[in-house]
Amino acid sequence: MKATELRGKDKPALTTELESLLKAQFSLRMQIATQQLSNTSQLGKLRKDIARVKTVMTELKRKV
Repeated sequence: MKATELRGKDKPALTTELESLLKAQFSLRMQIATQQLSNTSQLGKLRKDIARVKTVMTELKRKV
């Protein structure tokens, strides 16, 4: 997911995207805790996606 794609979305769409990413992060954390996750780099990629969404949301707040 790129920041340019996120900038094209409105605030409710960004909020739902953030919620889904946070649920996925929780799921990955549980898989790590139970030794079921083999590709641990997924967690880092997901954290960066969450940061991108939060950055775009902050940009929208400051623009208004």
